[in-house]
Amino acid sequence: MVINTYKMDLRKLGKVLTVLCMLVVLAACRKEPELITGNQPPAYDGVPTLLVRNYVNRLYIDLIGREPLHSEMEADVAFLRAYELSHDGRRALVQRLMTGTDPISGDSSYAHAFHRRQYEMFKARLLESASDEVIDGFIAQALQSALEDSLSGNQAGLASATSALARLRAVKRIPQDYREGTIGMREVHALLVFNDVYDEIHMNTFNFINATFDNLFFRFPTGAEFSTAFNMVEHGNAGVLFGQSGQNKAEYVGIITNCGEFLEGLVMWCHQTLLGREPTTAERFDGVNALLQHGDLRLLQREILVRDEYAGFGQ
Repeated sequence: MVINTYKMDLRKLGKVLTVLCMLVVLAACRKEPELITGNQPPAYDGVPTLLVRNYVNRLYIDLIGREPLHSEMEADVAFLRAYELSHDGRRALVQRLMTGTDPISGDSSYAHAFHRRQYEMFKARLLESASDEVIDGFIAQALQSALEDSLSGNQAGLASATSALARLRAVKRIPQDYREGTIGMREVHALLVFNDVYDEIHMNTFNFINATFDNLFFRFPTGAEFSTAFNMVEHGNAGVLFGQSGQNKAEYVGIITNCGEFLEGLVMWCHQTLLGREPTTAERFDGVNALLQHGDLRLLQREILVRDEYAGFGQ
């Protein structure tokens, strides 16, 4: 009887040990909670005021071409602090510098100063920073040519001079027309590569085609692209470029400012001028998609200007 009781106790003990082993194994296999780092919004309360002032200073220079006045600096630093340096606060400041219509010291408005600055930046990209005085000189030449052709009865020459004169005057109106929305980024760039100043810089059709590709796309044309473009511009032959047909210089300019690669070039230019580097593949893709959706270069610039990378925060 004692022996049987002992055997039963051993069997119970064995079951208990088996259960304990299973619990140990299960505990060992249980996955610890995984902590994901880097997904918390950055805290900007520790950003030194010096960095905030540097950010405001940089915005003013890039957007309106001058440093902020003391009163502007103090007000804008306080504004950003009130928004805890958030992206929404930065976005509001950038938007005011781009579109503000209230009178400001030394200029009619921030919007006027911003679009004048953009005009100068566009000319730096495409016209080697030609001054308005230089453009006025070309306008005077076109006027003289139109007068002479009119007096001599040269109707073809008169039409050509009149057209050149209209394009040059349109270049001078870019700051106002771009600000008022009567022209967009495509028209701005078309005007700046299709005028007598651009032709004077690049001299002939060979250089003109290479320059437009380099200026707008940051590359030179392939052999096939060059041949099609050259025949289109120089000889008036019909051709297809970037899936679009054209037969003269005006239509060529329309094609190169209305293709996908033109938008990619704008994304690259914005990153180079504002961040001093090439865009990543993802940035290029997102930037082109954004321009396809809203068609406003200023919105793309604004989103770059509110980044921590540009502001120098959290680095």
